[in-house]
Amino acid sequence: MANLPISHGMVTTGNELHGHRVTRTLGIVRGITVRSRSVVGNLGAALQTLVGGNITIYTELCEKAREEAFELMLQHAAEMGANAVLTMRYDANDVAEGVTEVLAYGTAVQVEPVAG
Repeated sequence: MANLPISHGMVTTGNELHGHRVTRTLGIVRGITVRSRSVVGNLGAALQTLVGGNITIYTELCEKAREEAFELMLQHAAEMGANAVLTMRYDANDVAEGVTEVLAYGTAVQVEPVAG
């Protein structure tokens, strides 16, 4: 049986998913990506810092890294047979100069709707 993708709506930072009850806890899942800033990106960001405000080049890099880590986490959870992820979090660490690891993690669970 193919693993169905997990909807973004079935992921929460909380311990519970409203309208559902946990029927099985499958364990911790994670998605990791490692990104570096390009020379061109650093130059563009340096120019943006002269003007001030949001440094969009870095914002886009961070958003892409978080999105990739999130999707990898969902893939990992689906492979375990989960249909939801609870207590989802992000973490980021510098691996080397200009290289950052982004981690998305949470608890893979199977849930079912609560009759109400």
